[in-house]
Amino acid sequence: MSRVLCQVNLPARYCLGNAYRLSLLNGLTSGSRRFYETEQPTGSDAPALPYGPGIPPPLKGIRILDLTRVLAGPTATMLLADLGADVIKVEEVSRGDDTRSWHPPSAPTLPSTPKASTHLPPESAYFLAVNRNKRSMTVNFKDPEGLEIVRKLVAKSDILVENFVSGKLASMGLGWEDCRKINERLIYASITGYGQTGPYRTAAGYDVIIEGEAGLMHITGEPDRPPSKVGVAATDIATGLYAHGAIMAALLSRQQTGKGVWIDCNLFESQIAGLANIASNYLIAGQEASRHGTAHPSIVPYQVFSCKNGFIMIGAGNNKQFKTLAENVLDSPALAVDPKFATNEARVKNRTELVGIMSNVLMKEDRNYWLECFTGLGVPFGPINNIEQTFNHPQAVARGVTVEVKHARAGKIKLVAPAVTYNGKKMEVRLPPPWLSEHTEEVMEELGYSAEQIADLRERAII
Repeated sequence: MSRVLCQVNLPARYCLGNAYRLSLLNGLTSGSRRFYETEQPTGSDAPALPYGPGIPPPLKGIRILDLTRVLAGPTATMLLADLGADVIKVEEVSRGDDTRSWHPPSAPTLPSTPKASTHLPPESAYFLAVNRNKRSMTVNFKDPEGLEIVRKLVAKSDILVENFVSGKLASMGLGWEDCRKINERLIYASITGYGQTGPYRTAAGYDVIIEGEAGLMHITGEPDRPPSKVGVAATDIATGLYAHGAIMAALLSRQQTGKGVWIDCNLFESQIAGLANIASNYLIAGQEASRHGTAHPSIVPYQVFSCKNGFIMIGAGNNKQFKTLAENVLDSPALAVDPKFATNEARVKNRTELVGIMSNVLMKEDRNYWLECFTGLGVPFGPINNIEQTFNHPQAVARGVTVEVKHARAGKIKLVAPAVTYNGKKMEVRLPPPWLSEHTEEVMEELGYSAEQIADLRERAII
């Protein structure tokens, strides 16, 4: 075993797992932080993987023509790129993907940046987040010659992903019907705000608008405050995940039929599907939803509580857990037998009183004190971590949630790694997020264009 000291401000329960066994050192503290010793399996101590490390890239040899920008579409194509697909991101000639200009923050630009990219602004953190493993080329397909380049790409691609307003690409000769005449095996995935039919089909889709319009914002926020958006563009991300799954299903369908398919994926329906039990409550029982902040409408206590120096999430989901909480954390065993709190139904009815009692107790000590009190009791709990604490979390470190890649303009940068492992190994990050037009010449040569033709097209801003 190799031993590593990791400095964290979380209880030992966070450090338990198959790959790492952590034991709390006796009383070793430094301020509000605690030190844990990790035993990292090496050699014969390491758990055997059943089928060897990783899997071959399942989408190797699949070419994707990526006409998306911002978040939902790029998320879908990045996930496919992670699985080995060759994703060619076609961008607007002068500006590229909208998110390239969404900075600060941005990565620093090296003095040795490639000459062809010296005119470009720094690489924005937003763009870098969802464009790994892709190649970038720029094409003005509003120009007939540029349109012809895209059509050649359509002929050589397995999948086209686009997030233009419904009907826009069709008006340019790149709609589903146009493209399947070029390539009948093409899988054509359209990601829009509201879908390809219905009265809103031509409306632009923005995450925060859909959050409001499709119910999510109505249930997000404190009950006595205005609705609140989620901290990240959750609807965009969910739609990207739906699109990724739909494209994988379409590839399987094509194996059976030999033909492509048109996928209609949109933010509006993705968000409604994401309402989960809240949607079911309304559809089955006619029950309208409301905002509860971090609390649960049907379980008490199940919410964030304040401590002296931070916040902690507590979720006592049954009467046994509440009894343990009352006796071992709150030091108030009488609460567990009080008729007002003995059952979950009673606790929901007397929510305000119980939350007040718990809040008064929890405010007497700091967060780490309470985290230690909860450890090992079997009552669900956890700290509310900021982003620094999240990436320093011992489970995040143990699972390798970040990956360092070398970017031609920014040098070594850290990205969030793919979230899934296969036989114990994550898919490789083969390519850093590309700088604008980094691979234009490379892709054009693959299409059969000569160096002279490429130079001429670039001179006329067609590529």
